[in-house]
Amino acid sequence: MTRIDAKFAALKEKGQKAFVAYIMGGDPDVETSLEVMKGLPAAGVDVIELGVPFTDPMADGPTIQLAGQRALGAGMTLQKTLDMAAEFRKEDDTTPIVLMGYYNPIYNRGVDQFLVDAKEAGVDGLIVVDLPPEEDDELCIPAQKADLNFIRLATPTTDEKRLPKVLQNTSGFVYYVSVTGVTGSAEAQTGDVGPEVALIKAATNIPVIVGFGVNTPEKAEAIASVADGTVVGSAIVSKIGAGEPVADILDFVKTLADGAHRG
Repeated sequence: MTRIDAKFAALKEKGQKAFVAYIMGGDPDVETSLEVMKGLPAAGVDVIELGVPFTDPMADGPTIQLAGQRALGAGMTLQKTLDMAAEFRKEDDTTPIVLMGYYNPIYNRGVDQFLVDAKEAGVDGLIVVDLPPEEDDELCIPAQKADLNFIRLATPTTDEKRLPKVLQNTSGFVYYVSVTGVTGSAEAQTGDVGPEVALIKAATNIPVIVGFGVNTPEKAEAIASVADGTVVGSAIVSKIGAGEPVADILDFVKTLADGAHRG
């Protein structure tokens, strides 16, 4: 059982929904980013999504793109992102870490070496947005063999014919993208999300977490009420980008987590 599986089992036992927070590794610099990351569990975050900055982030809206640019400008790399995870693990051995990013940096390192390094750093799962199920042999299957969850995205355009393929080798949780388009581009609507989540849950026992377009405690609560939890990224990253004090950022995260946990 991975840390992700254990976390969702514990939440289910408590009858509580999950709150997942995304930050970009190294934004605006490693020190600040690590300080925020270390503070997330105490702010109520159940799972941390740690972004790996990339030069061509096709699924990311302006907020996350700018975060990636800031991180790259500060010298962030895949290795330094793994180093961040390892540093976090020195103080926290229970909160799951999911690396979220694109395949190119992993391919450049070499899949086998990356998986060894990710496990050693204390990473629990991967979200690689530009690897479809047809490419499962590239990374998904090797990751599963290395006891890393491979988390797949489902979207409003994932129809009933496509869904089984998407779910085929997914583990940990399913990430349902609540809006079409890039991150931060529109607000999630509970009335639209509910039926889509129900369709996915009818096809799998894996938890379904909803992200994209969740930016307030009220929205987090509403979306979590029709899923197994919710993800917030752009709303947190925008505060980091604005240079707000870490304590204020974590206070905001806590309001989101409290909302999701009420869902």
